[in-house]
Amino acid sequence: MTNPYAEPVFRYCPVCGGGLDPRVVKAGEAPRLVCQSCEFVFYMDPKVAVGTVIRTPDAAVVLVRRGIEPGHGKWVFPGGYVDRGEEVQRAAVREAREECGLDVRIEGLINVYSYENHTPVLLVYAASIVGGTMTAADEESLEVRAFRQSEIPWDTLAFRSTRECLRDYFAGVLHRTSRRDP
Repeated sequence: MTNPYAEPVFRYCPVCGGGLDPRVVKAGEAPRLVCQSCEFVFYMDPKVAVGTVIRTPDAAVVLVRRGIEPGHGKWVFPGGYVDRGEEVQRAAVREAREECGLDVRIEGLINVYSYENHTPVLLVYAASIVGGTMTAADEESLEVRAFRQSEIPWDTLAFRSTRECLRDYFAGVLHRTSRRDP
């Protein structure tokens, strides 16, 4: 098992300000940072991110050309991090609005993507347009465009998760949500 505490280095306890040292807390697990003074265990939890594969009325999907690193200038579906205390489906709807100007309705979960030595856990939803105007709505987006399946720029997709999710989407992978969507 790789040590998730190897990078970045945190030195001080967020509770009391004491020094943090890596220590095995539970046998068989990677070392965790533990406060020398108050014994607080500093867990470096993964970051949760969401994305939406948005279907247009003519069955194309909306992609955004990234205006930030990582992946500057490459294509991805709209998405971003979930805020603490925010419901994941609401975050997906918010990110779609922020990045491409569209109001969407969540139709179901496509899949969850996570990779060894990568911090984010990505939940990607299928969505349809219910309003808004497709536009590069913030500094994170250089361009927004709808692509038919045959037009997807596979060689210039930003991330492994983008490729895998689009393949899942076009293969018909969709888990219907079991509760009322936002």
